[in-house]
Amino acid sequence: MFDLNKIIRSNIKVLTPYSSARDEFSGQASIYLDANENPFNTGFNRYPDPMQWALKEKIAALKKVVRKENILLGNGSDEVIDLLLRAFCEPKEDNILTFPPTYGMYEVYGNINNIAIQKIALNSDFQIDVPVALKAINANTKLIFVCSPNNPSGGAIDPDAIKSLLKNFEGIVVIDEAYADFSAQESWINYLDLYPNLFVMQTFSKAWGLAALRLGVGYASENIIKVLNKIKPPYNINELTQQSVIKKLENATDVQEQINAINQQRDLLAEALSALPIVKKVYPSDANFLLVQVIDANKTYQYLVEKGIIVRNRTTVVLCEGCIRITIGTAQENTEVINALKEMKI
Repeated sequence: MFDLNKIIRSNIKVLTPYSSARDEFSGQASIYLDANENPFNTGFNRYPDPMQWALKEKIAALKKVVRKENILLGNGSDEVIDLLLRAFCEPKEDNILTFPPTYGMYEVYGNINNIAIQKIALNSDFQIDVPVALKAINANTKLIFVCSPNNPSGGAIDPDAIKSLLKNFEGIVVIDEAYADFSAQESWINYLDLYPNLFVMQTFSKAWGLAALRLGVGYASENIIKVLNKIKPPYNINELTQQSVIKKLENATDVQEQINAINQQRDLLAEALSALPIVKKVYPSDANFLLVQVIDANKTYQYLVEKGIIVRNRTTVVLCEGCIRITIGTAQENTEVINALKEMKI
């Protein structure tokens, strides 16, 4: 059975968090002389809300199944990953479980925090071998990272496999849904009340088109969020980002139209790529990219670079030998990719 107190690092349990001026006062006032700010209005002379409540309320209203207290905001999903490791993994003692090929920052932040990384490769269908994964878990395994839809393979992970992990693991299962907006599969935020050890990550960098603003989102029980708020930097989300995302949330219909266009282009691009002689396989995708196995990945990548087209060469990644990853662009961009590949000599 999951017990949050058993996996929090002992020093975090007793930590007295930093209390900023804006933590000690909430509401509105006419004169602010508490935070050593420049008093002259530049539009940005005041510190932003350290807990981002206005933005969280907007996100909660959009999602409908969570409250603002279930939300953590990070400077990109990378900060959320780092906070999870800092809160729950003891350096040199604990470990995390990942399923390569997957998003590389789980391993990078594990290494930065001196946390051991157990890697259980996905099977040939890019799915989790649950019995092998459960066997790898030990008393020091605190976090399991599952990317679904997965990067770089593109497909969603079998929900039954994830449920098995949630039911049989006493640590936290982190489901990275960076690409979930492009998938027909149900978001795991709908299951937060059912699984107390569930943590879901999403982002505004992909479908929402706000990569430059660096806003990652974590959803979990209020108790887990409280632990992470205890250790996050006091003003980690700047005012420009908060206000820009609030404004974007008011135009959610436009975002859905873009998602629909990207998904339509994804299907058209997959069909066009499959007809090319240099293409051996196009993997099914629930994301805004395609993993494509070609005759010679290195040669294809370099050829496209020379044409001014940049894709991602994934041939050195486990299970992705001979593969390139192509992000879905506009209709014109996708057409140019196909036309360029048609002219490539094998």
